[in-house]
Order: sequence, then structure tokens, then C-alpha cells
Amino acid sequence: MMNSFDSKDGFFPDEVIIQILARLPIKSLFRTKCVSKSWYNLISDKYFTNRYNEVSIRNPMVLVEINDPTLNSKPSLIVVDNSKGVSEFSLDFVNDRVKIRSSCNGLLCCSSIPDKGVYYVCNPMTKEYRLLPKTRERPFSRFYPDGEATLVGLACDIYTQTYNVVLAGYHRSFGHRPGRTFTCMVFDSDSNKWRKFVTLQNDNFTHMNRNQAVFVNGALHWLTASCSSVMVLDLGTEIWGKIELPSEVTCEARNIRIYLLECEGRLSVVEISDVWMSIWVMVGGDYRVGEWCMVDRVSLRCIRGMVPGVFPISQTNECVFLATHKQVLVYQRRSRVWMEMYSVKHSSVLPLWFSAHSFRSSVFSCK
Repeated sequence: MMNSFDSKDGFFPDEVIIQILARLPIKSLFRTKCVSKSWYNLISDKYFTNRYNEVSIRNPMVLVEINDPTLNSKPSLIVVDNSKGVSEFSLDFVNDRVKIRSSCNGLLCCSSIPDKGVYYVCNPMTKEYRLLPKTRERPFSRFYPDGEATLVGLACDIYTQTYNVVLAGYHRSFGHRPGRTFTCMVFDSDSNKWRKFVTLQNDNFTHMNRNQAVFVNGALHWLTASCSSVMVLDLGTEIWGKIELPSEVTCEARNIRIYLLECEGRLSVVEISDVWMSIWVMVGGDYRVGEWCMVDRVSLRCIRGMVPGVFPISQTNECVFLATHKQVLVYQRRSRVWMEMYSVKHSSVLPLWFSAHSFRSSVFSCK
């Protein structure tokens, strides 16, 4: 690692250059590698990679797959950034037709559309991808009820540069009805191997809940279909647990919807009614003593016509991203201003909330 950087404009310590470069878009960052050998070495250093990822993950975005059922083509991908606007890219570099199943710290877990049970991890910004090895266990395609793993989760640690992929579901033996046996497969990027453990579960999950896996505090979290609790998988101990929702949250009332998000490293619950959006975060790192705290209550009257089809996707302490049937909205929490960030023009596309994911740009390697 260099100790200083010398330029025509004067003398700059490495840390100053790092702080500047860490705020560049990834495409611009890669171009700066060509400036000089010293810049190439600095940007390639693991310390810089960690600093870049630390900065970039503080800026959550929304990634949306734009699917047009009338066209037999791959979906296009739109990234909506609160500060930089909208950009478009594709997953063509994966060399397969895939759908996004989970997103975490700049990496995506995708499943093959033509080949069930085939999974990839990729970084759409750096165009790296990794085909996950097949397990020696029975094929994933025997998960119940739709032939796909019921839950798919991706957990990426930006400091160790390692990740886990979790596939879990009710495994159905041929000729038998599905039971309570909940099979969980965990892929470890370091060992390049899968490991398996089995528990008994009774919980079900909606399509939306299955896609909104939240990784915080070394654990993956999913909201159950009943919205009565959060399922937690501790990746260190490989033990399933449950977290009760805030006592004020209920799905029994009409037109109440509950969502599970992350907010700057903390677990968050968002409740949407006809006229209000209420946001809770969990304070305290230990779930046994942690408490839910309401941090915001937002009036939805100015977007009232959209409320039945609005879904929160990503958030920070500064803003909340939401997707509707054809739009991506952002709510600025300090100024209490709503803005439309993106609107799809085609009339036949699937609802945007159906394929919207929280996303963060990073140089996290999936290799």
C-alpha cells in the first residue's frame, strides 16, 4: 500500500485519494485504473475495496426487472438511484436466462429459468458471475409446492468478502405429500460447498415475503405469510428462530399490509394502511433484549390513488423507495416530499413491485 500520492496539483495522502475514489460510480472507478500504475495498485488493494463498499452500501437503490410477457426476450434491468437517477443494464454476461431471487450488498442470487435447480451469484456492476456447484443431495427441484426453493436468501459480508446462499423449503419425496420437514441448504463461498440441515416448520410464505430476505446481524430474516412473526436463520449457529412483530402491528385489520426491510444495518418493519405508512426499527443488537421503536409515521393522502398497489422496497434514515404497478417513487423523510423516480411506458409489463429488489452498488467479488 502506498503512503502518499504525488500529483501536479500538490501532495495528497492516500486516504484523501481513497475517500474521493470511493465515491465514484463503478464504471468511472474502473476507468481510473488506467490513469497510472500507482492508481491501479491503490484501487486493486483490499483496503480500498472495503472502503469503497462501506461507502456505497450506505446508498441503497432499487433494482427492477422489466418483463414484457408479449415479448420473448430477456428482461431489462433498471437501477433507480436517489442521487444519480436511473440507469439500465442487463445480465447477459451470465450466459443463461435467469431470474433474480435475492439481493445483498451488491451481489445477486439468480436461478436459471430453463434449468430448475441451477443457481448463480453475480455482481451486475463488475459483470462477474459464479455458477454454484450442484449438491450431492436430492435435486432442489423437489421442493414443494412449485419446484423451487420456498426461501432463497443471500448473505454477503463486505468485510470478510465472503457470502452464503440459503435455499430452504418443504421437501417432498416422490409419491408422498409434503410434511413439516423443512430442508435447508447453505452454500459457503469459501469452501465452495453446500451443507444441509433439517428442522420442522409450520410457516408459509407469500411470493413477496419470499423475495424480501433481509440480512442483518449475521442472520437472514423472512416475514411469514400470516405476518405474525419473522423467521430468522442464524448463519453462525444454523439455528432457526422467531421474532415477534411490534405489538401495534396487526394484519387482522382490513387493508393493512406488512413488509420487512433493512434500515442502515437494522431490521425494520413497515406497515401500510389506507392513509398511513408506519416504520419501526429494532434497537439493540440482541434479539432477546431488543425492542421495536417506531421511527416514522407518514401520511399517504397525497398518493392515495396509488396506495392499494404501493410496496416499500428499500430505505435509509433519509428516504424510502416504493414500487407501484408502473412507477418507482421515493419519499424524502426530512422534507416529507414525494418524487417519481421512474415510470414504465409499456402497458403490458408485469407490476414493478413483483420484481423489485433492494440493491447496493459494490465491487464485492463473487469469485
